[in-house]
Amino acid sequence: MDWHTLLIEHWPTKVVCLLLIWAAWIDGKQLRVPNWLTFPMVLSGLVYNGIANGWDGLQFGGYGMVVGLLTLLPLYAVGGMGAGDVKLMAGMGAWLGPQVTWDAFCVSVVVGAVMALVMVWKSGKFQHHYGNALMILGEWTTIKNPRKLAEIAAERKPRMHLLPYGIPICIGSIAYFIYAGLV
Repeated sequence: MDWHTLLIEHWPTKVVCLLLIWAAWIDGKQLRVPNWLTFPMVLSGLVYNGIANGWDGLQFGGYGMVVGLLTLLPLYAVGGMGAGDVKLMAGMGAWLGPQVTWDAFCVSVVVGAVMALVMVWKSGKFQHHYGNALMILGEWTTIKNPRKLAEIAAERKPRMHLLPYGIPICIGSIAYFIYAGLV
């Protein structure tokens, strides 16, 4: 296979990989994924799919965007996730569609869990983090108002050890793309 074929084959997935790497780098440095990256990602994915495959392509990208939003929106609604991470998943969905987005999300959850466990282990404060996890789980099971949960999470956020979730999204998604032969 020549270099030209390597560049052209699966190019939408390669574009998404570059954007995920860029987002992860920013998230690692600033603990945020900026709108100037996510909004154009969503829009360009929808435009690409619409141009490439007409109405069916636009629907494909739209459904993917919705799947991307719905994967992390519940956590965002209760203050457990940043909006940039949610929009990053929506951007992936707009480019790659619902099934690839869902599968990449599932792998990203595993990567995020492993990263969180490593962070807890390295901090040497397992009991502290375990207590926080139990407290948050207790809040989620007893407080039914998402706004109240978000307020509690916002109040607690300055004291929490945060995981820049753009990094597990990037690692998990690219690992899935490689596994599935999409890059």
